[in-house]
Amino acid sequence: MRLAILWHFHQPVYKKPGSDEFILPWVNFHTTKNYWQMGRLAEEEGWPCTYNFVPCLLEQMEDYVSGRAIDPWQSALEKPPSSLTESELALLRMFVPGECSDPATLQRKAFRTFFSPVDDVPEDRERMLQRQAEIRTAIVPLFRRLWEEGRVELTTSAFYHPILPMLCDAAAAGPESPPDVEFRFPQDAAYQLLRGREYFTRVFSRAPRGLWPSEGGVSRAMARAAVEAGFAFAVTDENILWKSLRRARDFRRLCRPYDSDGLTVFFRDLELSDLIGFEYHRWNEKDAADDLVRRILDRGREAGKDAILTLALDGENPWGNYHQNGVPFLRRLFARLAEEKSIRPAFFGDKESLLAEKQEPLELVPGTWLGNFSKWAGSPAKNCGWSVLARARAACGPTAALYVAEGSDWFWWFGEEPHPAFGQLFRLYIDEAYRQTGVAAP
Repeated sequence: MRLAILWHFHQPVYKKPGSDEFILPWVNFHTTKNYWQMGRLAEEEGWPCTYNFVPCLLEQMEDYVSGRAIDPWQSALEKPPSSLTESELALLRMFVPGECSDPATLQRKAFRTFFSPVDDVPEDRERMLQRQAEIRTAIVPLFRRLWEEGRVELTTSAFYHPILPMLCDAAAAGPESPPDVEFRFPQDAAYQLLRGREYFTRVFSRAPRGLWPSEGGVSRAMARAAVEAGFAFAVTDENILWKSLRRARDFRRLCRPYDSDGLTVFFRDLELSDLIGFEYHRWNEKDAADDLVRRILDRGREAGKDAILTLALDGENPWGNYHQNGVPFLRRLFARLAEEKSIRPAFFGDKESLLAEKQEPLELVPGTWLGNFSKWAGSPAKNCGWSVLARARAACGPTAALYVAEGSDWFWWFGEEPHPAFGQLFRLYIDEAYRQTGVAAP
């Protein structure tokens, strides 16, 4: 059996429009802790995987490399501890649970959370700042080199991570479609795909062949737009396959690619992907890795030796729940996979993976990695967001700010926001679209 694993790297736009001021620290945090960790493990362990970089994440990573980013959390890490204000200490406490009254200790503990166990973290603040800057500068060249050497595969997404089927036609959400909202702008989907591909190519000096559609969101219209933008393949969730085929789960059908309007589509094994993302952190890392490999072998026996099994999930979010940020689990997993001669690593873009004669035509039913669209549409708060976006798009036309407002993350959190910043950012970019075009905002 061939095994293809995709790790998805994504953060939405955290900058206020028209400025370099960040209102959340997560690009900064995940860059040195999780994206760097995954690159180092790819280099050291040698098990080939696919890594998906969303362009708006890459753009913000560059803000930090260049020194443009204005980040109050970073400022609190850089200041002498004796001059930290109460508000800055409160920012640092986001990363340090419990009470810590000494500013120097709090700052040091908070800063250490920005690093992965793959690094020997210095204790001195100045040396930590130096190491942080080194990692920021090194991470893109590391992945570029590994890709050039054929040790990893890199893919990308639409620029600002929008729900592509709903940009093409909001009615694609089916029962979750926002009522009384006319939103049908396939040209926006095409632009986000093309601009994302162009930006990724500029960063990595090579065009991507593959696509993780934002939130795994696919439809036939999305597939056609992806092909027109130059993509050869996409990865999404198995729920969409069963809805499209109108049949029950079957590993022989899951472990193969399909053709949708000229786009090769791979469907991830939901159960195994979710075990990594949401369950194995509760286990001993050895038992977890061994259990996953056992399940992969079971899939192979059922699906056949020519099958290709797909795992796909977030590459940054699960590890905070794992012992040692997931490093022992990942090392054990990659080592166990390498031991199993019946499991061969695969890239989605391999000729063997993309052989057209092996592909069955498939009429894609619209869906996401959750299956339906309920996390992005359907509730009063989420539908209100679509109404606001639709009015702004109709009044202002396509603008840079509107493209940001089309991102999926705002709709995910509408009505259930853990931080008001997500709704605030959406409103700021909507307001900016009206300001950019000189149209009076409603």
